[in-house]
Amino acid sequence: MAELSRLPGPVADLWDWQMEGSCRQVNPEVFFHPEGERGPARRSRDSEAKQVCASCPVLKLCREHALRVREPYGVWGAMTEDDRERHYSGQAVSAAS
Repeated sequence: MAELSRLPGPVADLWDWQMEGSCRQVNPEVFFHPEGERGPARRSRDSEAKQVCASCPVLKLCREHALRVREPYGVWGAMTEDDRERHYSGQAVSAAS
């Protein structure tokens, strides 16, 4: 008989946390910038996304995922692309940035 305890669990188990994200109730455009967006418009959109993240029940899981897989785009776990790059380089990341 095969030893099942060594097999990985269902892949869905790795992603179930996403079903609980506050972002599911918000337009995805809030979390991903359009081509060429800069300056105040980008800061405002990023701020709006981070506000959604602030009360999210899976904020920590989302952030851990984004950092682990090096998500290249969007706001994940209240961190922008720039926040994550600063994190990778060892620079301090401000929660308000």
